Amino acid sequence: MTDGSRLNSGLVDPKLLELLVCPITKGPLKWDAARQELISGAARLAYPVRDGVPVMLPSEARPLEDD
Repeated sequence: MTDGSRLNSGLVDPKLLELLVCPITKGPLKWDAARQELISGAARLAYPVRDGVPVMLPSEARPLEDD
């Protein structure tokens, strides 16, 4: 994998983001650079990114709090 297709420096490659979907809803994800997470609004979950690798396991996701 090249640097252009990895999550790094707080940036997400737009092509990678287009390919990744929430494993529960199969819906799109939004990148939260401040928390280094991929957000599924439909599932109300935040998937962590560890060492540049998205962890797309529902058991590892953080529930989003209602604001």
